[in-house]
Amino acid sequence: MVAVKTQSVLMQIQPTIMRFAKMLASVLQLEVEIVDVNMVRVAGTGPYDKSLGVKLKTNSRLLKHVIETKKEKVVTHSRTDPICEDCTDKQNCREKAFLGTPVIFQSACVGVISLVALNNEQQERIKDNLREFSDYVQHISNIFISKLLDDQSGEGNASRILSNLIDNMDQGVLILDKNNNLRFANAVALKILSSSHEQLIGEVVSARALTFQGSFSSGHMQYIISFGDRSEIIIGQLQTVQENQIFLMAFHQSHSSISSESSNEVPQIEHLIGECQPMQVLKRLISRIAPGPSSVMIAGESGTGKEVVAWAIHKLSNRNDKPFIAINCAAIPEQLLESELFGYVKGAFTGASTTGKQGLIQAADKGTLFLDEIGDMPLIIQAKLLRAIEAREVQPIGSSRPIAVDIRIISATNQNLEKYVAEGKFREDLYYRLNVIPVTLPPLRERKDDLSLLIHYFLNLHTKRIGLVYPGIAPEVMALLAAYHWPGNLRELSNMMEYLVNVVPSGEVITTSLLPPNIANQRHIVVDINRARPEQTCDSNEQPEHGTHALEEMEKQLIAEALVRHGNKKLAADELGIGIATLYRKIKKYELLSA
Repeated sequence: MVAVKTQSVLMQIQPTIMRFAKMLASVLQLEVEIVDVNMVRVAGTGPYDKSLGVKLKTNSRLLKHVIETKKEKVVTHSRTDPICEDCTDKQNCREKAFLGTPVIFQSACVGVISLVALNNEQQERIKDNLREFSDYVQHISNIFISKLLDDQSGEGNASRILSNLIDNMDQGVLILDKNNNLRFANAVALKILSSSHEQLIGEVVSARALTFQGSFSSGHMQYIISFGDRSEIIIGQLQTVQENQIFLMAFHQSHSSISSESSNEVPQIEHLIGECQPMQVLKRLISRIAPGPSSVMIAGESGTGKEVVAWAIHKLSNRNDKPFIAINCAAIPEQLLESELFGYVKGAFTGASTTGKQGLIQAADKGTLFLDEIGDMPLIIQAKLLRAIEAREVQPIGSSRPIAVDIRIISATNQNLEKYVAEGKFREDLYYRLNVIPVTLPPLRERKDDLSLLIHYFLNLHTKRIGLVYPGIAPEVMALLAAYHWPGNLRELSNMMEYLVNVVPSGEVITTSLLPPNIANQRHIVVDINRARPEQTCDSNEQPEHGTHALEEMEKQLIAEALVRHGNKKLAADELGIGIATLYRKIKKYELLSA
């Protein structure tokens, strides 16, 4: 009788419960399903936002188990749980993970609040935040019914419940209205922003993605959070819920203050990541030159992103709906380059296709031709390319008739073409034809202000692509990456981040112990000592042998003191800013075996 009566009351306040379920799903980024004791669906999100008020017939074994046992049920790999063993609908089940919590009212189980993962990302979120999510939902179940049933209006209480939930989250949360006025900020967000409720509530807060938002449909990005005269770089996700915006800060932050002067004047160019002064100048230049027809030559070291810039110029030009054809002049053998560029007709030479072949220059008609590593083009091909540019036509190999073309040429090189011209390796007339608008890309070592932004861009890129959990990154790692000279530039940084997201334990922090030797070995122990004791300095005139010995003695003392202070190796490693594996090596090195 109690169950029937409670069900009737739940359905009477079903709209309020439904709103609450949607808000909960948005905050936790999981699907939510709420049923009563008779297995009638009261509320749900995603695929569970159907058949409301109808008794469930399938996919309900886990829910029934929670109701019958009055205990929480966690399944991180659905369909393999013993409860699911005899389920006849197992093959059609989309659920990958499940967390169900009983709602107890007057000593009886009156329903279940369940969090459900339907994809790998949601499954990882449940696995990695199991304790936190369990605590949240248990907290809700303890107050949900008693609060809502005591007040049939329910809406004010539901808002208070949501506020209570958000305020106890480990993630920082900001809630903005449609006019970007801050309505709510939890304690974690206030701590990250070094602000108080009095300073922020009611303030206009803007969240501008540093990374071009079209690059990712979801996932973590760095945002400039601006309020008053302050701007902070914060890692997080911006979600839109009805007319409100919820900004969910990442668990791991490595944010910093930023000068927002003129930042809004810099054009946002997709995949061209950077806010440092050279990149701001580059973006403004690209936005000015892109609409015109003039040839552009991009100079820069290998791995600096020359093709990305070429693509950006094309996308911002009037040719953006026409072909963008890229060819690496260094990657194609000399004997094939001519036929690739200019094409050939049937029977032009032995081994030629019986149907002939269209050249890449002709394929780029009305669009853009990108010639990468132009300095490696043979002189004989240079001459023919010059004729094609001047006459605006190409003549395929074996053909007696030229074909008119309308192309814009963007070339790129990591070589000193002026020196090549002086040495006779590159035609001077072609050089001036191609170098109408020179664009120079700075190497990564000259873009250290962008390093944090680029690191988090590539972390998000690779975690989303591989399907892994977004990791944190220790300050010591950031310091080592900043000190590294990056000879391979952005390409090397991208490969490094892909390596790190594969080796770091799921959802944990990237520490120095995971870095490859070429980066980890550059760390001088004075970095750790200065972090622990800022007043310590190293005399630059000191002899290396004596200095190293002194530093090792100081390091040994610091480690010994930390071990005595904490009596726990993990806590000692955290204080020293090193990984646990590194700590064990140091203990062995300094023979601190009794520690």
